[in-house]
Amino acid sequence: MSKVDWHKRAAQASFTVRNFIDGQYQDCVGSKTIEKVAGRDGKLLYSFANGDGSEAEQAVASAKATFKSGVWRKKSSAERAAVLNKLADLVDKHKDTFALYESMDVGKPINNALGEDLARSVRGLRGAASNIDKLLGTCGTDQGTLVYQTRKPVGVVAGILGWNFPLTLAVGKVGPALITGNSLVLKPSEFTSLSTSFLAELAIEAGLPAGVFNVVHGDGINVGDRLARHMDVDLLTFVGSTGTGKLLMKAAGESNMKRLILECGGKSPFMVFDDCEEYLDLVAAVAVARAFPNQGALCVTGSRLLVQDSIREKLMPKILEHASAIIPKDPLDEDCGFGSIVNEAHMNKILGYIESGKAEGAKLILGGNQVLKETGGFYIEPTIFDQVDPKSKIAQEEIFGPVLSVIGFKDEAEALEIANNTCFGLSGYAATKDVGRVQRIGEELSAGSIIMIGSESPSWSINVSLSVEAHKQSGVGYEAGLPGLAAYTVSTTVMCFT
Repeated sequence: MSKVDWHKRAAQASFTVRNFIDGQYQDCVGSKTIEKVAGRDGKLLYSFANGDGSEAEQAVASAKATFKSGVWRKKSSAERAAVLNKLADLVDKHKDTFALYESMDVGKPINNALGEDLARSVRGLRGAASNIDKLLGTCGTDQGTLVYQTRKPVGVVAGILGWNFPLTLAVGKVGPALITGNSLVLKPSEFTSLSTSFLAELAIEAGLPAGVFNVVHGDGINVGDRLARHMDVDLLTFVGSTGTGKLLMKAAGESNMKRLILECGGKSPFMVFDDCEEYLDLVAAVAVARAFPNQGALCVTGSRLLVQDSIREKLMPKILEHASAIIPKDPLDEDCGFGSIVNEAHMNKILGYIESGKAEGAKLILGGNQVLKETGGFYIEPTIFDQVDPKSKIAQEEIFGPVLSVIGFKDEAEALEIANNTCFGLSGYAATKDVGRVQRIGEELSAGSIIMIGSESPSWSINVSLSVEAHKQSGVGYEAGLPGLAAYTVSTTVMCFT
């Protein structure tokens, strides 16, 4: 447990949002005001101007100028790695500040923000720094002809971020973009704007030249679309909804046909087969943990629980037992494991999905209500629907909230058919001891990543850093691993005839 009095620290903190362009803070501009209300208590947290596009123009110009000058891209990979490692040190040094920002902005439990979120962000920076030397071209000779391939930074990178993990999502763009020598402009979600400019400030302290890493704030219409259509942006990278991803694809195509990396929505299946009956307690614990992390606001949640009919009666009481133990609380309470929804509009959207589940005939067996109304905040208890029609709205659309849909199946073929019957393909989960089935699921399930539980005591400590490529309408391009780094570069093949 942290020794910080988070309620006191939050009360004494000053939350402000400003752009960070060419190494300097600038006030946000625009004709309207964006007001951010804290999910924990419904009180105004901060406000800022919604943007008018001029900040995007300035930030891209700054990034383009620094890229052209070579002040960053011409540094050696070792020099760039040293700066990223220093930035990782600074993020860790200021982890209390970042954790408070993340908890207040998103509504996530403070210890989650301080723990795994910060650890993942630091790992992301260090991982990019350590992997750059592995991203090498190939060379050789053929009867006196020298042939080699080199990778160069793509140029100016624009990143548009989702709201559910502000710092981690920012680092996911900052690490690969900077270690490969690019210049960068980030636009965080207007719903969670606190962490990103502070990260850019720390990057300057770590040794990054001014103008290489810029941050602009504002809404999607005035700022996001301007970045997506900017003729001097060479790569657009995005994390968010599939609907917004489609708009960005259109904007890129209508402008300079810029490269795209899009990580979009998900509706991940968690398939439970009857051969894992002997360790159903573990399966239930993992399934619930995968269904409700971050109040359900995670694109890889196992939001569809597919249970083989023969073990349904044994598994479901265990699922309910684990889920019933999750109690929404004030995110700043140190014993909180499940916090608030990010804002009132999103809470109402989730409640709308719950009403649609009832209307379509699904059986509500847990939760389904707004709670803690007396706080003024936005809280929904973990919700489970059973006997869900695989074609229903709650089984097909990404809710991005604490709603789990339980669907039965008879055999493996039906499980895979149901699992693949969505427009998404980001991730998937399965519990089975059948090695042959593991292989078949790996081949047949349309998902960028698949996690399978095959024993009562899995080794969760193994950390394999591989790339993920989303399938179907879950996105375009690679995240993480060497292909994720390579996506921020362009390759050139050189042939020298002698």
